[in-house]
Amino acid sequence: MTKEVEVAAHHSGKDYHDPPPAPLIDAEELTKWSFYRALIAEFVATLLFLYVTVLTVIGYKSTTDPNLDADQCGGVGILGIAWAFGGMIFILVYCTAGISGGHINPAVTFGLFLARKVSLIRAIMYMVAQCLGAICGVGLVKAFQSAYYDRYGGGANTLADGYSKGTGLGAEIIGTFVLVYTVFSATDPKRNARDSHVPVLAPLPIGFAVFMVHLATIPITGTGINPARSFGAAVIYNDAKAWDDHWLFWVGPFLGAAAAAFYHQFVIRAAAAKALGSFRSNA
Repeated sequence: MTKEVEVAAHHSGKDYHDPPPAPLIDAEELTKWSFYRALIAEFVATLLFLYVTVLTVIGYKSTTDPNLDADQCGGVGILGIAWAFGGMIFILVYCTAGISGGHINPAVTFGLFLARKVSLIRAIMYMVAQCLGAICGVGLVKAFQSAYYDRYGGGANTLADGYSKGTGLGAEIIGTFVLVYTVFSATDPKRNARDSHVPVLAPLPIGFAVFMVHLATIPITGTGINPARSFGAAVIYNDAKAWDDHWLFWVGPFLGAAAAAFYHQFVIRAAAAKALGSFRSNA
């Protein structure tokens, strides 16, 4: 009988195993050092992410300031800013994926929570660590370059002139959808099982997704798609315009992440159809 089961499993055609859903509340996590190590990793990664990227934004604005007779074609440009954000995500996801999963973004954490990849406790604590890391990262930028920081907007996300709130919200929703959908696809256990090189390369498409979204949405919102990034800059810069527009950079990314989680889990992975088929087979 055992041999028949093994043969049947061998010929079932399924060469991967989905991890079990994370419990909604897992209090046992709070007793494990690995949980706190993951929080530290998320904090430090988000700090480094904001430090490098906000410095890049301020550096670009300072080198193209018309009041200083600067070269308007100088600096890294929008392309360079997009590379800074995408490149840092690639580096930091690669460094932290084995420790915390390499979220570095509350929207990513929220999407993975909806897909039952992380527990509610872990999701909330990750978001807290990410936001604190973002505040500290931008705080370091201001501490080291206070004059430039205040003069060039502190890297804060705001809706550009000429665009409506709806346009800005749509840009954030779609941009975050692209990012979170890429995260789901790059970490899909089915793909990992069939393409052995995918786990190593997973940070690359995630970073490239961030790069591409920045190219499209920098002119509209400065590109949020990461509530911690927007929150950290808003807290340290503390400008009325940044706070007036700030809701866009939470609502948009969370809606985009929810849509990506639903699309990947229930359409691409057909979770609903599988559940219905299992129900019918047991009926």
